[in-house]
Amino acid sequence: MSLLIQEPPLQVLPSLAVKVGLNEAIVLQQIHYWLLKSNNVRDGYKWVYNSYREWNKQFPFFSRNTLIRAFNSLEKQGYLVSANYNKAKFDKTKWYRINYRKLEGKRSTQNGYTRDPEWVDGGTQNGETNTNRLPETTSKTNNKHSASPSAAPSVSQLEDDFETVWEQYPNKKGKKEAFNHYKAWRKKSKSNTNDHLLKCLGIYKDYINANKSWYHPMNGSTWFNGRFDDDWSTDGSTTQSSFDEDSFFNDHSDPFKDVDTSDLPF
Repeated sequence: MSLLIQEPPLQVLPSLAVKVGLNEAIVLQQIHYWLLKSNNVRDGYKWVYNSYREWNKQFPFFSRNTLIRAFNSLEKQGYLVSANYNKAKFDKTKWYRINYRKLEGKRSTQNGYTRDPEWVDGGTQNGETNTNRLPETTSKTNNKHSASPSAAPSVSQLEDDFETVWEQYPNKKGKKEAFNHYKAWRKKSKSNTNDHLLKCLGIYKDYINANKSWYHPMNGSTWFNGRFDDDWSTDGSTTQSSFDEDSFFNDHSDPFKDVDTSDLPF
């Protein structure tokens, strides 16, 4: 089978890739394509929705983590807005719209300009764009409004944000407990962000590298339980805990394990 184009291609403008990043541009262009076709209007905007599993079908060349990073990057840059308009609380599917005003109000297509799909009657001046796309995988739903883009992060958003930090953490033990600690911490304050946590993780990893001859990274469940704010200095001073609690308690869980019970008087 030839690897030359024999199927609908994904197209992206180089200028958009320069502006937002290549992976991000590919994702953003695909979302733009579906917004032009979308009939899902909420709060005066058009939206599209999909799980990451379904989005991945449209971008089979991306790993799931790469795809999540692209979506998160677009949201962080302000080009993509997410919300949850699902009726069922357990439905974690995220809804997206593009912040076209941040992209200077109008988006150019391959053969002209597109009217802003943030408008309810959004369409193109030429009828259709000159961009072919992979088959639509967006599921149909009659879900009504349940939250707004300005609401607190959804569970699915917290899961995605947590994965961004977890994949960089050096000791993968206690993931479930770590996520519970992370979720509670994020909900305490708007200032509790991934940027802060990643900065703390960088300091902690520097400490690990500086003391790798004797120090073993604590379980993820321990570090995410507020230990990221410890003073993990690398200037030769001692941290609030200069020994590995996890290894200590594991090694001392049975204080009589090395005793010869035949010598005991009972």
